[in-house]
Amino acid sequence: MNQNEQTCNPCPQTASTATGIINRLARCLLLKSLTAIRHDHLVLIDRDERREFGRNDSELTSTVRVQHPDFYRRVVFGGSIAAGESYMDGLWTCSDLTALVRIMVRNQEAQQQLEGGLARLTAPLQRLLHRLNDNTRTGSRRNIAVHYDVGNDFYQLFLDPTMAYSCGIFERDDCTLEEASTAKFDRVCRKLGLTADMKVLEIGTGWGGFAIHAAGNYGCHVTTTTISRQQHDLAAEKISACGLNNQITLLQQDYRDLTGQFDRLVSIEMIEAVGHRHLPRYFRVCSDRLKPDGAALIQAITMPDHHYERYLNAPDFINRYIFPGSCCPSLHAISEAVARETDLRLTHLEDLSPHYARTLRKWRNAFHANLEQVRGMGFDERFIRMWEFYLCYCEGGFAERFTGDLQLLFTKPGYREEPLLHPLERSA
Repeated sequence: MNQNEQTCNPCPQTASTATGIINRLARCLLLKSLTAIRHDHLVLIDRDERREFGRNDSELTSTVRVQHPDFYRRVVFGGSIAAGESYMDGLWTCSDLTALVRIMVRNQEAQQQLEGGLARLTAPLQRLLHRLNDNTRTGSRRNIAVHYDVGNDFYQLFLDPTMAYSCGIFERDDCTLEEASTAKFDRVCRKLGLTADMKVLEIGTGWGGFAIHAAGNYGCHVTTTTISRQQHDLAAEKISACGLNNQITLLQQDYRDLTGQFDRLVSIEMIEAVGHRHLPRYFRVCSDRLKPDGAALIQAITMPDHHYERYLNAPDFINRYIFPGSCCPSLHAISEAVARETDLRLTHLEDLSPHYARTLRKWRNAFHANLEQVRGMGFDERFIRMWEFYLCYCEGGFAERFTGDLQLLFTKPGYREEPLLHPLERSA
């Protein structure tokens, strides 16, 4: 008999309390859900007992070791959010966390069983917590501070010198992360056909990487805004160090309060901080800030169209612990908001998704290489495991092309230029 078909044995850890009984029942439910894995290979080890799911001849494999029986109860009642929480708490370890995420993405039946069942009992609470993080003007500042105001020194440990915190473009196999970030910035500039006489608006400064590249290499004037205090302060230092104070206007202002008319608009992976409810307003602002012959380049992390409604109704680990209030829109949701609120036209789309898996892998490697510095900043092991889970969670999603990263070129009715667009090279 295949191990996946065996009846569930009692949990190896003995327990006489009510919690122990619930853990044993939860273990049976979790093992039953994992039998839905048909592709790839998952091993679950609990003390001396070993269970295997899927195909043991698969190249994609991962081993989970249960460190505490509460793992079962928390995952069965809390789904993927609880899986992340219990990983943070050290209730389980994994030989290859990115591979585990990929396995669950490939085996949607098993994934949906984990998110369904008893996990539905806690889903209303998760939805309520997510809605409390709505991106009003005040909410946006609070949500951004949670993630970005952890400290510039922390991000400098794993980002490249440009401080780009978005997908790079790897044009060669031996491309460094800094080269990939610079290639991304330059691709945006070339798609928009930037020239020295143009006024450019950037929504979402980050740490100033794009503004510095565009102003320094194309001579245009860039007005850029962020609502993160930490990002604003470091971006100001970097802009001044590059001697670009006369070409870059740095604001600390909500996108809804921006004024003026610009030739071009750029927003690189900021749309995720907008929120589904605010997408129409966001695109209306983008359209209103452009001249009649203007163009906008939006780089967006996206969810699949077929999964979007479920995603909106079931907040995930990222919403809960990494980016409060965040929402990765679907392409359909973007198109719908643009069509309803603006006269913009989508004239070019490019999928960068495979490059993001590689970007995240490089961030994760750099993060692990600097763990002692992370600890020296006062961050504990739970924080470290949270970031490890976050980086692997994202890498797995992009590696399977479940999560997307799109560059979208929108143009106003008067736009007539035809910038040269070279095909994007494949990334391993």
